[in-house]
Amino acid sequence: MTLSFKKTLATGLLLTTIIVTGCNNQAPSPYAQVQKETTSQGASAVVKDSVKGGSLNRFFPPSGNGFNRVYTQEKKGFAEAKLEKSGKTLAMMSIADTKNNPTSVDKFKSSTKNIKGYPAVQQGSTATALLVNDRFQVKVMSRDTSFSPNDRETWLGKFDLNALAQMK
Repeated sequence: MTLSFKKTLATGLLLTTIIVTGCNNQAPSPYAQVQKETTSQGASAVVKDSVKGGSLNRFFPPSGNGFNRVYTQEKKGFAEAKLEKSGKTLAMMSIADTKNNPTSVDKFKSSTKNIKGYPAVQQGSTATALLVNDRFQVKVMSRDTSFSPNDRETWLGKFDLNALAQMK
């Protein structure tokens, strides 16, 4: 084979490869479906006037009587803590600014239950939430089978809900 033929053949193979791979549809990202589902539910990026997560920590129930509150996460508009006893995680407690997900308040509109004057709802079999001042969702989620719906309601009542209601 001559050098010119080899160059032409190599160029042709290279162009064919570029055309075939360039026109090939790529498989969707494994995260694409999750992104589509969450944004279709009204979730959005964190809004500018959402509160700082660290500013929500002071409203959580304090440790005491054998229970430990261990902060696990805080980000703009959200704070979370574990409720532990004897080294065992009984529940997760959280406060979320609903400005980041305005449709999350809809479930409280038909609430027939309230805790300390705030509308409350059961979320599945392991979570109870309430809405403070039409803005902050306070939630307790069981992480141990011994932590009952009554326990979740009791702990929701231990949050400083009235002070949280004053937050702007």
